[in-house]
Amino acid sequence: MCKNKIIGLFVLLFFLGKGSAMAHALPDSKAQLIVEKEQILIKFSTPLEIVEKAYKKPVLLQSSMELDNLKHYYLKHILVTDSLRSSWNVSVGSILINENEVPVVGKYKQVIASIYLNPSNSNSLRNFDLSCDIIIHQIPTQSILFSVDQDWQKGIVPENSKQIGVIAFDSQTGTIRPLKIQLGHGTWFAGFKSMVKLGMQHIKEGTDHLLFLLVLLLPATLVVNRKKWGGFGGVKYSIVGLLKIVTAFTIGHSITLLIGALGWLHLPSELVEVLIAFSILISAIHAIYPLFPGKEVYVAAGFGLIHGLAFASILVNLNLDTSEMVLSILSFNIGIELMQLFVIGITVPWIILLSKSSTYNYVRNLLAVLAGIAALAWISERITGHSNWIAVFILISTQYAPYIIGMLAITALIINVGQRIKLKKR
Repeated sequence: MCKNKIIGLFVLLFFLGKGSAMAHALPDSKAQLIVEKEQILIKFSTPLEIVEKAYKKPVLLQSSMELDNLKHYYLKHILVTDSLRSSWNVSVGSILINENEVPVVGKYKQVIASIYLNPSNSNSLRNFDLSCDIIIHQIPTQSILFSVDQDWQKGIVPENSKQIGVIAFDSQTGTIRPLKIQLGHGTWFAGFKSMVKLGMQHIKEGTDHLLFLLVLLLPATLVVNRKKWGGFGGVKYSIVGLLKIVTAFTIGHSITLLIGALGWLHLPSELVEVLIAFSILISAIHAIYPLFPGKEVYVAAGFGLIHGLAFASILVNLNLDTSEMVLSILSFNIGIELMQLFVIGITVPWIILLSKSSTYNYVRNLLAVLAGIAALAWISERITGHSNWIAVFILISTQYAPYIIGMLAITALIINVGQRIKLKKR
């Protein structure tokens, strides 16, 4: 009997401990700062369960009264001061509940509140003290992790957010100390430079954009003979053809990058992504069989318009003002072109070298078939919304791109040397 009681006690303690561990596993609150020209937006996210414990009532957001009451709760627990004694207008915009997922914890619901800070003196925007005890006033084990997710004038974009501090309960003093936020002086050059980097990064990671261009370049060194791809057209012919295609693609995506980023044209992102994959499929078929010989320039420009809309969506999400957006469009485009030129520079010489041999037909067709399979996998993934093993394999394979280019170079050199040896023997 006693033994059973002891076992029961251990079981009870186990489940109590497990429940406590699960509750403690929920992440801390996050405050992500988006620094704009005249205000700061704080995206304040907290697990729903934690908010309800601090708020002491369910968070349903089913009526305007419930929403207003929750906004009042946030406003009551945040205060901004600065050395210039500016008056700060603090307001709460939207409050949403969505599902988030992090390692170890898994999936959980979170509350995201948009909190706006507007100083009467713009000089205070980048240097102030933030007192905030949201959640912590009731749950002292919780902390608020602050980061700058976007600050164009300091060159900070969501891809390289910066941690700036933590607000937590100080057990020694029994207080919650304010966070001194010092963003530092920003410049347009820092923003310009960060957009160049962002453009380069986007192309580096944008496998579909590069694949379209490279596949379209595969037959650019060849002439058409009886409605089929013939032999090598010569170095001058190849370089001129390649430059025309690259220039046309650049003009195309630059136009829609401009009009898309300025909000003059918008297409659903899902449609744009499917059309990009479709452009790769068409280019792959053309690399095997000439669908539009002599018209590659127009095709590159036309599909470039589609690719430009995908580029524009990145800048639109930054919510910049007009002057910052214009500079961002220019610098982002420069970044795109620099990375494109780099990739073309390390691949095209080997394509030209391979084009001189009869083996190129097999290499070209193989690469075109692989690109076509990739395009079909992307089309399927983007229409259905479900990933497939081919798309996953492509994503993993991109990290080996330098080795693939190296293999292409070695293959081109071996074939070229082999042909020269054969010619000497004759």
